[in-house]
Amino acid sequence: MLILQKLRKPKISKIKRNNQTKTKLSKQGKLKTRRHKLSKKQPQKAPPPRPKEVEEEESDHGEDLMDMIEEDDLNFLKKAISNKSYNLVKKFHLTEADKKQKKRKRKRSEKDQLEELYENNVSKIMKEKDGKSLRMVLPIKTQNGFIEKRVIEEDEIASETDNEGKNDDDQEKDKKNDSQQENSDIEMDIETEKNLQETDKTVSTIELLACREEILRSKRFKIGILSSGILENPQLKSANFKILLNMMDETCEVYITVRKLAMMSLLEVFKDLLPSYNILQISQEGVKLKKDTLALQNYEATLLRSYKGYLQRLEKMLKILKQKKKDTRSNERELQLGEMAISCMCELLAAHPYFNLSNNVAQYLLPFLDDKHNNVREKVAQCFSQIFKEDKRGELSLTIVRKLNQYIKSRKHSVRPEVITVLLSLRIKDVNLDKEKEDEMKQKKLMSHKQRILALSKRERKKNKKLEQVEQELMETKAEENKQTKQKILTEITSIVFTIYFRVLKQAPNSKVLSACLEGLAKFAHCINITFYQDLVNVIDRLIDEDNLGLKEQLHCVQCIFTILSGQGTALNIDPYRFYVHLYKNLLNVHCGRTNADAEIVLKTLIQILIHQRKRITQTRTIAFVKRMGVLALQSQHNVILGLLGVIKQVMQLGKTAHVLLDTESSGDGSYQPEITEPDYCNAHCTALWEIIALQRHYHSTVRQLAKNIAHVVPTSGEGSLAAEVAKLGPEELYTQYDPAGVAFNPAIPVPKKSTIKKSSANCNVTPKFEEYLNTVDVNDPFANGHVNFYEDCKDHS
Repeated sequence: MLILQKLRKPKISKIKRNNQTKTKLSKQGKLKTRRHKLSKKQPQKAPPPRPKEVEEEESDHGEDLMDMIEEDDLNFLKKAISNKSYNLVKKFHLTEADKKQKKRKRKRSEKDQLEELYENNVSKIMKEKDGKSLRMVLPIKTQNGFIEKRVIEEDEIASETDNEGKNDDDQEKDKKNDSQQENSDIEMDIETEKNLQETDKTVSTIELLACREEILRSKRFKIGILSSGILENPQLKSANFKILLNMMDETCEVYITVRKLAMMSLLEVFKDLLPSYNILQISQEGVKLKKDTLALQNYEATLLRSYKGYLQRLEKMLKILKQKKKDTRSNERELQLGEMAISCMCELLAAHPYFNLSNNVAQYLLPFLDDKHNNVREKVAQCFSQIFKEDKRGELSLTIVRKLNQYIKSRKHSVRPEVITVLLSLRIKDVNLDKEKEDEMKQKKLMSHKQRILALSKRERKKNKKLEQVEQELMETKAEENKQTKQKILTEITSIVFTIYFRVLKQAPNSKVLSACLEGLAKFAHCINITFYQDLVNVIDRLIDEDNLGLKEQLHCVQCIFTILSGQGTALNIDPYRFYVHLYKNLLNVHCGRTNADAEIVLKTLIQILIHQRKRITQTRTIAFVKRMGVLALQSQHNVILGLLGVIKQVMQLGKTAHVLLDTESSGDGSYQPEITEPDYCNAHCTALWEIIALQRHYHSTVRQLAKNIAHVVPTSGEGSLAAEVAKLGPEELYTQYDPAGVAFNPAIPVPKKSTIKKSSANCNVTPKFEEYLNTVDVNDPFANGHVNFYEDCKDHS
């Protein structure tokens, strides 16, 4: 029995059984599924009309209100209504229908009555003016009473309102994609009068100024709202660019100020929004893009289009600077507008040198380096100098240098010095033009090495190929290829710069730009190919011998020669004695007057020959230059004196050659002859450095300290030693740190102490006889008896 009970199937409920059969039939596809029918929406019935609560209103404002009014007031109102003598009910007729409506009416104040009279007067005036539209102006109070003014509106105002309506419609079409743009700042336009309206009477100056100020205030507000809207959300408010650009073409009475405001506002907007890369516009027809990607592309296209329009308007304003003297008919305000436009273009190029159209902007600005206005030349030169210093790629710098070379060549070197001095800001100090030859030698060695590889086995060649691939991948990870391309760009820039310099030396040695070329050669002479050194030295020597150069040009020539000889030029067989003579001869021509700016060139050259190249100069020349530097210090400013004393201090620290000048007892053969221009024959060792004594009484405290230190043979500690702050500074640092160009004395001058004047004692030893004589002299007329000789009288009465 137990076995049979176990074999029995368990009971299943009807619901479970039905579910099993349904699933079985659904798997076999025999079950017909019922789809849920959508419930039909019944049309909503219109709500029943609300009954008019006439009875309630009558109950609120009817009999109860009549009971509240006293009989006297009610009689007064009835008489006023019948006679129409009360203003409140003058225009109303109480009828049976009016009584049934029961609407609330406001009491009219005195102000409403004045407005009513005003409108009546305006309607009469309009009839008199043949139906022309009038606009009343606020009355003016004078001694004779109020003067009412009215203005006839012209057709221009109507056309302006139509245009504004059209602009609003266009803006609404642009804003359909985004509901937030309906509240855009574009709709916040303030309606202002663009032209002064014609009035019946003459307009005073105060009214003109007030009108101008009102227009400016509204324009400022509009420009500020539009600009801030762009900066808050550039993609949504990109339509504001068009309005701001249109304001740069303003033609109202205050168009100069409005254009300046719009120009500067757009400059700040573009400086913030423009990216530091080039935007590429690639047409992708038939390609479906995401919504965000499409919005970004549209925004970039709008930004680029607006930027191009901004540059075109700046070019239009800059046309006035290109006019010749005989063609200029513009005033100073338009010239100022042009100068502001050039500054905006320069700031944009310096802030975003890698953005689109940067090469075009640089090419357009380049001729302004040779402009007749000093401010324009300074701004463009400052912009290019900043680009040369901060350009990490070098591509834009190469473009500018190429265009400069073409411009100088086309003008036949008759350009202003700023065109060439701007090249001094280039970062080409570490460029080696001889590297090309070195690379050629390496290439030849590689070719011979390849021939050896051909003799290798197949296995060894595979191994070398894999090693080359690994090295190339390592170079890519280190960005070595970028360095190589940058080095090529810098090498090309250097070759173009030296082409400009050499062409000026050869074809225009008497031009104004010769000094700038010599200064550039002095700075970058170590980068020149060694094959050009001999020719360059000969050309510079010939220029100095012709005596056509000024002091600054001669000093630059000497500096250039010693810069060449300090580097790879040491291998040349050149005797620089004649250049030592040129420098020694021109030292005393530098003073604290007009030639004070040339003291920096002198200081750099002396550091080069007395410190860096001290092993190549004789002892006699060193002593002669140290003595001449002491004489030069007495006629220079305190920062130049500190630089010269710093050179003397280092010369005495590096050797004992100049210690002879501190010994006042020793005397050599002969006497010192300062008028001789050759340092080897002036007998400088026969004198002493007497100038140090005078410099110890100098007005500058640091000069006194440094002179005392040299007088004590440059001790590091003890008496005559320098403070740590001054001792660590070199000659060039002393020159720059104590420069008085900023009209600031370093260190500060202490306040002088109050000095008390001692009074002379009143007790005088006078003999009684002399005192009697003094009493006899007539004080009112001491020369009555002729000339008074107190000395003889004193001898007689003593």
